[in-house]
Amino acid sequence: MKTLVLVDVQNDFMPGGALPIARGGEIVPVINKIQGKFALVVSTQDWHPANHKSFASQHKSRKPFETIDLNGLEQTLWPDHCVQGSRGAEFHKGLDMRPTEAVFRKGTDPEIDSYSGFYDNGHRRKTGMAGYLRERGATELYFCGLAADICVFYTLMDGLKEGFQCAFVEDAARALDAKVFEEAKKKMTAKGARIVASNAF
Repeated sequence: MKTLVLVDVQNDFMPGGALPIARGGEIVPVINKIQGKFALVVSTQDWHPANHKSFASQHKSRKPFETIDLNGLEQTLWPDHCVQGSRGAEFHKGLDMRPTEAVFRKGTDPEIDSYSGFYDNGHRRKTGMAGYLRERGATELYFCGLAADICVFYTLMDGLKEGFQCAFVEDAARALDAKVFEEAKKKMTAKGARIVASNAF
């Protein structure tokens, strides 16, 4: 079954948000246009407590985008974003959420970040998304959202590890860093993922 996975289409990742991705809002109409082509649609949602250790504000004398060791894992420090219950954590108002049948929240543990919609960054705790998708009969997963080079990438890569056929819908995603994104695409395809455009549906 073909399934669309919307990754973190949230206000804080849009222009004007706390961690903006250039031209992020452009993906919303693209996603809305293709959602009806899929038998199942699910979403992930960054959902951080206010004291999340991935926030630069939680580390004295540290600035956003610096790197630290956080409980044994390399961690980029981010501006405070997608704080639980905040407007920034809400889905973009233009996104049609009616087709989404399940939302998987991530980044809820203040001690570890979670780029992937399947696991935290240490692969210590599951969100339950893989089990849900199997229960529903999903086989082909198509990924889109924000940011293409971070959360979309890591979610797709974990989807491959979980045994799903995976594809990346390139024009329904935007990246934070163009150079990192080019490398990410190479890694996706090397592991067997396809890169497609929205007009393929």
